[in-house]
Amino acid sequence: MGHQVIIFDFSVIRGLWETRVKKNKERQKKEKERLEKSALEKIKQEWNLILECRKKGIPQSKYLKNGFVDINEKDVDTYGKTPQLKKSHALPDGVNKEKNKFIFQLSGEQWTELPDSLKEQTYLKEWHVFNTLIQTIPDYIALFQDLRVLELSKNQINHLPAEIGCLKNLKVLNVSFNNLKSVPPELGDCENLERLDLSGNMEITELPFELSNLKQLTFVDVSANKFHSIPICVLRMSNLQWLDISSNSLKDLPEDIDRLDELQTLLLQKNKLTYLPRALVNMPKLSLLVVSGDDLVEIPTAICESTTGLKFVSLKDSPVETIVCEDTEEIIENEREHEEVEKEFMKAYLEDLMERESTPSYTTKVMLSLQL
Repeated sequence: MGHQVIIFDFSVIRGLWETRVKKNKERQKKEKERLEKSALEKIKQEWNLILECRKKGIPQSKYLKNGFVDINEKDVDTYGKTPQLKKSHALPDGVNKEKNKFIFQLSGEQWTELPDSLKEQTYLKEWHVFNTLIQTIPDYIALFQDLRVLELSKNQINHLPAEIGCLKNLKVLNVSFNNLKSVPPELGDCENLERLDLSGNMEITELPFELSNLKQLTFVDVSANKFHSIPICVLRMSNLQWLDISSNSLKDLPEDIDRLDELQTLLLQKNKLTYLPRALVNMPKLSLLVVSGDDLVEIPTAICESTTGLKFVSLKDSPVETIVCEDTEEIIENEREHEEVEKEFMKAYLEDLMERESTPSYTTKVMLSLQL
């Protein structure tokens, strides 16, 4: 008995497949055209332009037309090429050299630890270390008594030494997007600290009570961590003007939050809040309040109807639609990088909102979805 051979008509299969491919391409084309015509695409273009302008240092007046972003503005390409513009912002070489003498800069993944020669340069006033694989800050940092700025963002730092409390003249500490899980109580001895950025560490759950001593702090960013409540020490920072505690696990706000009577900006988006306390209305200088999420079921009417110039922005998250941008899909590999991208977006959004001259006196709700 011979073998039974089954013969397929590949022309029929090929025809069916080509038909499906053709229909799929037509659907993709229509979807692309729909997105290009939608308001979302225009918003994306506007924000890309704003981010590019800010990176190049282009003033807001160059890309705004009658208070709105002009995406047809060509100044982005020409700005900075004119010698007169560059010259007006340039410092004499002598001044630059003198200033750079007190600044230490280091970047690149080839660095796994700080160079040994650094311990001999105790006259330095600024450290700028970013995008390295450095995990620890050496104890000899206590020798840098003139240090004013300590920028250590986007490294692999897993703890801060207790000796950091010896930096009595430190004004700026930025250890954002590292691997910190806690903060040493000795940081409370940095009595002249004005800006503290702990954002993007993802694992910090509390701050030591000793940080209550930081009475000069005006800016605190602890976003993208695991705080379940606003730390008690933060409520005792009497000069605080900016507090970003977004992307955490807050379920409620303390009823005595109004003791922060100097607070101007409060960012609460991406938490688990179900209501906002009426105490927010008693904060005389609060000018920008940002919240988000479908969990909010109670908002004091007085917040939306505030006559103090308060801008109340509600970022409504969409639980259904997911929009993936092909150009950023490969870049965003983990949650920390996702938070970093969203933070840049929010930074540009808030700066534009506060700088724009013709801003509404209040905003009851802004429907905005950013999902990458």
